[in-house]
Amino acid sequence: MTTIHLSLEKDGRLRSCEAKGHSGYADKGSDIVCAAISFLMRTVMQVLSETEGVQLESDTSLRGEIFFRVKQNWFDEKTNAELVFAGELLKKGFSSLSKDYPENVLYESLKDAAK
Repeated sequence: MTTIHLSLEKDGRLRSCEAKGHSGYADKGSDIVCAAISFLMRTVMQVLSETEGVQLESDTSLRGEIFFRVKQNWFDEKTNAELVFAGELLKKGFSSLSKDYPENVLYESLKDAAK
């Protein structure tokens, strides 16, 4: 099973995301559930790495684990909107996967109470 933790700021801006484990839907290398999770996370990471005002700390060194944390360097409307959109995209994607593959994906979204 893949466990996914998505962390959002109180206003919905993306803070961090982590996925661990193999879904077990199919053999490693041909698992559509793992591929979908990887696609969502890596695409968001690529977009955010090219976003002004955002720094990304990430680790993809271990097979079956992906992690990234967002550091926002300035707080303008455009950057905030991009981080909210990225968080919403991941939230909707992971929610859909966990509903379609409940034995393979455990998804948790956390919103920061501070701020």
